[in-house]
Amino acid sequence: MNKQHFEDSLQRDIDRLRQQILHMGELTEKALRQCVTALVDKNRELAYAIILRDQYIDECEKEIDRLCLEFLVRQQPVATPLRFAYSAIKINLELERVGDYAESIARQTVKLSGLSVPLPVDRIQEMANLSIPMVRDAVLAFANEDSELARKTIETEQAVDLLKSRLNQDLVQMFRQNAIPLEALNPLIMVVRRLERVSDQARNICMETLYACTGDYAKHLGTGIFRLLFVDDHNSCRSLMAEVIANALRQPEFVFASAGLQPRLVDSRTAAFLKSKGFEVAKTVPKSLPQIPNLNHYKVIIALSKDVEKAFPKGPQKVVLLDWNVADPSAVTGTEDEIQAAYEKTYEYLRVHLHDLVKAITDNPSE
Repeated sequence: MNKQHFEDSLQRDIDRLRQQILHMGELTEKALRQCVTALVDKNRELAYAIILRDQYIDECEKEIDRLCLEFLVRQQPVATPLRFAYSAIKINLELERVGDYAESIARQTVKLSGLSVPLPVDRIQEMANLSIPMVRDAVLAFANEDSELARKTIETEQAVDLLKSRLNQDLVQMFRQNAIPLEALNPLIMVVRRLERVSDQARNICMETLYACTGDYAKHLGTGIFRLLFVDDHNSCRSLMAEVIANALRQPEFVFASAGLQPRLVDSRTAAFLKSKGFEVAKTVPKSLPQIPNLNHYKVIIALSKDVEKAFPKGPQKVVLLDWNVADPSAVTGTEDEIQAAYEKTYEYLRVHLHDLVKAITDNPSE
């Protein structure tokens, strides 16, 4: 094969991959925009259509995988073409996740469509108008090898994060004022979270684009932080206790969070007990797993009930799952002294184990 023929073949394969990624980007952007339309109009039919059409995005992801493999085997690229193929593989995964977020928003829309209460759709549209164009611009930056567009797109993420925080606060305030029911609060928070994750994936695509264009690989933000997540059934007692105890350790290089498989309001006895220890949690809003920011960056997940492990199937994940199946004091019945003793026992168990775990991590860093 002469040099010109090889270069032509190489360029055809690159162009084919580029067009497929552009096509997948169009599919995900369309799904996201239709999700917002379905939410605003409470259009269940459109929401169901988005859920069903997610399979097309999945098929597109598989086709790009095949093209990348064929490209690597046939062309055996080096230097810039190799970086292009590597970035294409990573971007393909990011876009598939964006498609999953669109499907998730559609599912929340189905839940919300049956509620006869006004929803803060204007604020959600405002957030969508920031995060969805980020996906479009990120894909275009990769397809056109436009590092400047990639950098500008990354800058938008901070605005999305700020808007997400304000919107979540507003939703909680609306719930407390009985403006929206609990049945609306959780799906709305999920929608906000998914739109924020869309901007995260767009940022990741831009980072891969910068690597493909320049050869410099920008690490994901926050890799110097060690994240631990406490999970139980409802995030109303044990996991909440663990989080406040952990935060009291004042470890600047750690992020601690808690969640429940099926969140409920904070248990009143738990709030009273923790207040006696100097922690104010009565106004805390329990969270579900999808509401945890950067969930896929947590390095240690601590299960505080038997059902938690089922939510984290075993696989090639760089995460440590620890079983702290300590008794739930909020479920204890008996005299006030017996209930107090149960809380003290769980509190002490969590305090001692957290102290030892954090010490083990700081004394034996992974890097």
